[in-house]
Amino acid sequence: MKKLLLALATILSVSTITIAQVKFPPIDKSPMDMSYCPNGYPVLKIQDKITDPLVARVIYSRPQKNGRPIFGELVEYGKVWRLGANEATEIEFFKTVKINDKKIKKGRYTLYCIPYNDKWTLIINKETDTWGSFKYDEKKDLVRMDLPVQKQTDVLDAFAMSFDKSATGYNLIIAWEDIRVSLPIGL
Repeated sequence: MKKLLLALATILSVSTITIAQVKFPPIDKSPMDMSYCPNGYPVLKIQDKITDPLVARVIYSRPQKNGRPIFGELVEYGKVWRLGANEATEIEFFKTVKINDKKIKKGRYTLYCIPYNDKWTLIINKETDTWGSFKYDEKKDLVRMDLPVQKQTDVLDAFAMSFDKSATGYNLIIAWEDIRVSLPIGL
């Protein structure tokens, strides 16, 4: 019995030492965030105030402006951008939706865009779990849609995404610096 207790004590002390040696990564400069469609869905669900079913959620990292010029410099015009920082932005649809008159089935996809001064070409791509836009493959695109750039009076330091209800479904609002675009999502 003493040998068994000694063996267990040894195993537990080795496990504790191993756990204590884990190195955690530093806090990310561009924190990951998530927006739900409809907005606030998890909180509304807990409070039993759901009026609309869950349609989508977008998971993205939020780079900061930090006094830098963004569009045309940090985010280059005419080149594929991951819509945020770090991992490529992903959108998950919980039901079939319609984007640019094309049905997109329930599932998880990656969002990219090609920004220009006056428009963004927004891309929904089948590839997921990818970092940046380095491995972007145009052959895996489901939808490409040109969206007009809208100027806004507020200057956002942090890149942001949010859903807004519309007459035909929702719009995914994507904004940073003094511009925004709106992706219509039909139900």
